[in-house]
Formats: sequence, C-alpha cells, structure tokens
Amino acid sequence: MDKRHLLSDQDDDPQFPGPGNPGMPAPDLPQGGGASAPPGEMMHNVPGYEGTGSGGGEGKCVPPPNPGLASPGRGPSPPERQWEIPSISEDFAKDAFIEYASSKCCYSSRPAKELVFTDLQAHNTYRYRLETFVESRKTEWDSVPYTGQVVDSYGSCVPAPWDIAVQVPAMFQNGKRAVQVPHTSSVKGCHNCLALGKSACQKCIASGWMQCWVCNGSGRRMSDDRCSHCNGVGRVRCTECSGSGSKTCHTCTGKGQLLFFINLIVEWKNHIYEFVPDKRSGFPVDRVSKVTGELLFTDTQYMVYPVVSFPDNAINQASQTAVREHQAQFVTTSRILQQRQTIELIPVTRVHYTWKEKTYIYFVYGAEHKVYTDDYPAKCCCCTII
Repeated sequence: MDKRHLLSDQDDDPQFPGPGNPGMPAPDLPQGGGASAPPGEMMHNVPGYEGTGSGGGEGKCVPPPNPGLASPGRGPSPPERQWEIPSISEDFAKDAFIEYASSKCCYSSRPAKELVFTDLQAHNTYRYRLETFVESRKTEWDSVPYTGQVVDSYGSCVPAPWDIAVQVPAMFQNGKRAVQVPHTSSVKGCHNCLALGKSACQKCIASGWMQCWVCNGSGRRMSDDRCSHCNGVGRVRCTECSGSGSKTCHTCTGKGQLLFFINLIVEWKNHIYEFVPDKRSGFPVDRVSKVTGELLFTDTQYMVYPVVSFPDNAINQASQTAVREHQAQFVTTSRILQQRQTIELIPVTRVHYTWKEKTYIYFVYGAEHKVYTDDYPAKCCCCTII
C-alpha cells in the first residue's frame, strides 16, 4: 500500500529537528575495582549538575533542552480503498485442524478428518503498532580506585548533559551506556579505609586469630589430650586475612585514593503501542500477539504522522491516539530519535462444521495457520484447552 494514501501529512517541518546532536566526545567509564558510591558530602559543586546524587544506577533525570515539539497536522484525507480479502480454502482449514488435533496428546484426530464443512467466514483483523525509540539521560556521582588516571577538573568548562556526544546503537533496540562527564574528575582519599588502603578484617575482628574449631578454644580434645590442630593454644590464624588482622580495602583496592567523577547514564528504549480491533467474531484477540501477518504498511521517520484513511477506522483512531500519547509521554523527559508504525493484516477464518450430527466452530488465524477452539468434540476428560 502506498503510504501517501494513509498519512495526514508528510512534508518536512522545521519544528521537528533531527536527532543529530553535535557535541564533544566523552571518554568511556574507567574500568576498575569495586569502588562504592561516594558519600554526598565529599562531592564538590559542578555548575549545571546541581542536585546530582551518588551511586545506585538511578541517577538524576535530565530532560532534553527545549524539545519544542508540536502535534503533527492533519491534511485532507484521500479516497478510501476497498479491501476484499477472502477466507482460506477448505483444504487449508482441514489440514490446519488435523495438525492441531495431532499435536494434542488427548485429542482424537477423527473429528478433524471426518468433519463436514458448513461455512467458512473471513473475520480478518489488523494489528497496528507504533514504536517510539527514545534516549534518556541521567547523572550521578561515581568513583573508581585511583591508579594514575588523568584528572581533568581544572581550567575547563563542564559540558551540559545533552551536549555530550554518545554513539547511538541500532535503532529500536534497547541499550544502556555510562560515560564519564569530562572535566568533573578529582582525587580524594578513600572514605571506606580513611585513605589507609586497608580495612579491619571482620571475620577475626582485626585480631588475626580465630577460635579453634576442633577443640572449641579449650586447647584439649575430649580425651584430654592436647589439640593437635592448634597445638593446645585454643586458637588458629585467621584464614580470611592470613593472620594480619586487616584486608585490602575493597573500595580503593588498596590504593588509598579514589577518582571521583560524574557519570552520564544514557539509556535507549523502544516503547511499543499495539492495537488489534475486536471484530466480535468470538475469537480472542489476545492470541494475535503470538502470530505474524501480512505487512500492509510501514512508515519510519523521526516523527511519524497519524494514519487517517485506512479502511478500518478503528486503526485510524488507534494511530491518532498512539502518536498523541507517545508525544505527551516522552517528549518532556527524553529525546525521540525515531518512530516506526506498521499495519499488518492478520487472517482469521471462522470455520463451521458438523461431526456426528452436531455443529462446532474453530478458528484458523495468522500466517502460521494456528487453530483455536474451545469445543473440540473428541478429547478425554483429563485434557484442558490451553
């Protein structure tokens, strides 16, 4: 289908700038040991990053500057087109039903093989999907052990969160990346070990010794002989710290110093709005999510315009709702990079048949010709329809 017959307007609009964002490259997050989130009182004030918290991976959300996005306009609707989509043939319907019955351990295949068709009705439906791929940015203080990295917090201006250039991954694929904000790093003593590089061993409470587990600290065994494990002392060297009473600080990995900096957490997420109109045929539309259909229409742009002249008006209304909701939901908190909307035809055929002089119904749906029925005539009592 020609997309110009579906969209309200597709002219370029200067109110919709492209997602390109020139800015200075930011270095990758330094790799290091297990530095913990730094205490807030240790952090200095950085202009443009006021209120930035520390650690946890959540960070302070930074909305994009001046989104300035307006709802797409609506142009004149082109003439509607008529669609005549036939139901599947009896051979397809029967083969699908036989395969369905054979896949059920408690179903007899006799009804599927012996049925007599009385009517095949097309109840085809559509699946409309809008995908909005957005980028959001958050900031938080972080730290890593200092091992001689460059300290760049002096003499340069700190770029704003949305001025930092970060490579966008493949469109419509979720992703997350953390980069160090330039000119925010500084070196401070480790807050966990007071810059000593070591911390007290918790297992032996910094004594270097532990009670002998063989004699429970008595130095003698039940036979009143001297304990051979501790040589009668009643204690043994701590296996955790090798008797030193201290361990290498896990925060600074023994360096005694930490490199503090602001982390920019960039997250890409694909938000999906999906709609399938209910044709009131008795077929549960939630099963459509498990099948594929025939792609009738696809439109990928920075900002898409609502579909307005599709033959099924429910799809037009869903498109307008989806575009409006996604703009309202994401434009103030994140940057929309691209949108994609698709319309698929999902074939659904309601099959009426008789077997042993009784009438039954089943549905064949999707390009995979899956079958749904809730009244198969020959199944054992222990079998449950899924």
